[in-house]
Amino acid sequence: MGSTGGEWQHLAGDSEEEDEDETTLPELETTVDAHSKWRNNVGFWLLGLCNNFAYVVMLSAAHDILSHQKVPGGNGTGPTPPSILPENSTNASRYDCNTISTGAVLLADILPTLLIKFSAPFCIHWFPYGLRVAICVISALGSFLIVAFSTGPVQSLTGVVLASISSGLGEITFLALTSFFNSAVVSAWSSGTGGAGLFGALSYLGLTQAGLSPQHTLLSMIVVPIIMLGSYFFLLVPPPRHPPRPVQTGGPSTAREPLLGVTAVNKSQRYELSLPEKGQVVRNLLKYLFPLAVVYFAEYFINQGLFELLYFRNAPLSHPQQYRWYQMLYQAGVFISRSSASCIRIRHIWILAVLQCLNMVFLLAAVYFMFLPSIYLVFILILYEGLLGGAGYVNTFHCVSAESQPEHREFAMGVACVADTLGISFSGAVAIPVHNYFCHLP
Repeated sequence: MGSTGGEWQHLAGDSEEEDEDETTLPELETTVDAHSKWRNNVGFWLLGLCNNFAYVVMLSAAHDILSHQKVPGGNGTGPTPPSILPENSTNASRYDCNTISTGAVLLADILPTLLIKFSAPFCIHWFPYGLRVAICVISALGSFLIVAFSTGPVQSLTGVVLASISSGLGEITFLALTSFFNSAVVSAWSSGTGGAGLFGALSYLGLTQAGLSPQHTLLSMIVVPIIMLGSYFFLLVPPPRHPPRPVQTGGPSTAREPLLGVTAVNKSQRYELSLPEKGQVVRNLLKYLFPLAVVYFAEYFINQGLFELLYFRNAPLSHPQQYRWYQMLYQAGVFISRSSASCIRIRHIWILAVLQCLNMVFLLAAVYFMFLPSIYLVFILILYEGLLGGAGYVNTFHCVSAESQPEHREFAMGVACVADTLGISFSGAVAIPVHNYFCHLP
């Protein structure tokens, strides 16, 4: 029952065997259903993990990237003496700031994704899934290698851009791919992306804490894109060529294109949405997309605009180490909430948006007035921030999947993932001037 490239290619086979396959399909489905479901759930979990891993690691390493990846003595495990502060930090401010905001890393990590997500739902169906996955894997490998061997911020940001291309193309590809499988894979994918946040941030924190340099830490992570490649080609079980045929009340059924093949999509087998239909689908999704964009704007403004400024000089952690702990705790909250969809469902995404905005305003005030007495209180608030963000993500995509008509679902899942990216992009643009304002305060 192994899922090989040949089996996936078989989906694109000629129609000569259709009658013979139809007679055996129900029996085969009964036999392999449980095994296939398990493999697909594990496969999508790993795809979510691997897809977001490079993106998360680049954000966790943002402080090091902007410091030319030079960690102070002790590898950042203790308070940083003024004599060995990074050369591009400024001491004229009450804050310990890099000259360049970590929002710059966020923009490099998200703008290519935004461009891909805006354009892909309207043209990506011309490219087979296998080609898209190959691009994702190559881009992720390149990002780790370029950032690891970089000699300055510009080269590092180029590597971050490659991580963004991999993550953005992968997200829109795999979310669209869920429309061909049982709806349970949406939860598996969401949990995997949450796992990427937790394991990505935790692995970067743990390896650097153990004494590895940022360079060697990044090089150790090139195995992750290889796992993505193996999960897609050898773990997922291809959906049947002929889906069950209930009484149809609408248009043609969703197409089953050769998911892993490199051949062109057979347009005669696809339900092509017209431009007015696509516009109507987008309008119907706005009640979910706008709140999700607000949730992500608020949380990434906190992450890349305020994390670096929430520095406690008397804490037993250095500034780089505090930043890495913030990222890890945020991602832990995201992982918990993205993995809870089977237990808790939230339809009113706007509630999460309001709560996240309140969190943002409180932490912004905390940065300006410096009234928080302990870093451990910040740890709790950041964990809560991650819980809100993960809940917004997974519940939005469950609502979109459940409420979309079958022939619209692939497009709807693809276009829905634009919302979080749009919110993140705006937050990066706002975080830079806010960072500059605080860092120029006496």
